[in-house]
Amino acid sequence: MPRGSEPPRPIARPCGPALARAVFNRLALALTVLMPACLGAIACAASLAVAVRLPDGRALPGVVVTVQPLDSPARPSPPVEAVMDQIDLAFSPDLLVIPVGSTVTFPNSDRTSHQVYSFSPAHKFQLPLYRGKPRAPEHFDRVGLVTLGCNIHDNMLAYIVVTDAAYFGRTNAAGVWTQNSVQRGRYRVALWYPRLRDGQSALQREVTVGDGERAEVNFRLEKSLRPAPLEKRPHSWDAY
Repeated sequence: MPRGSEPPRPIARPCGPALARAVFNRLALALTVLMPACLGAIACAASLAVAVRLPDGRALPGVVVTVQPLDSPARPSPPVEAVMDQIDLAFSPDLLVIPVGSTVTFPNSDRTSHQVYSFSPAHKFQLPLYRGKPRAPEHFDRVGLVTLGCNIHDNMLAYIVVTDAAYFGRTNAAGVWTQNSVQRGRYRVALWYPRLRDGQSALQREVTVGDGERAEVNFRLEKSLRPAPLEKRPHSWDAY
């Protein structure tokens, strides 16, 4: 050690109670910074519940629900790869709701051949007569309703709803559809079902969703359902 110099002083480090206080103070500071952001995110997460009932008050399951924002451009959900099989001379499932841009594969699990087609403007197509798995999925790049049939079996019927809605789904057995993590704002809620008679205005409602709220929209149909499109075979829309 050079003459006249002092030995280095040890660095004071907290220990025991002092260390605990230092750790606590740092955690408190971090929470002070992070809590507003966390609480803000939680506050913005609301939920939306849509209930659909028949004129006599019974629940209506399987109704398609779409929710579009009114204060901002529509932001469609990411595309999906869906499957609509053919089992026992019927489409399974017989109603799909998919985001625009999605693809659908139509395997044939029957022993007999099928030829799936649609004349709907939203997506016109016809698959060749086949059994097993078709060559390629169909790409649904336009919003709208696609009605499907089979050129060989007239009693086969199905629907695909292609939507650009921010939120969508189908009502459950209790006639209710619920969406969590809905951003605050104004929305238009619309219904679709193969057997609805009610006019378009009666099947739409506007709702405002606030921070952390549970918004509810209740539909009670004014008119009874149409007869089932096909009565020979059961479908998901034949509950009543």
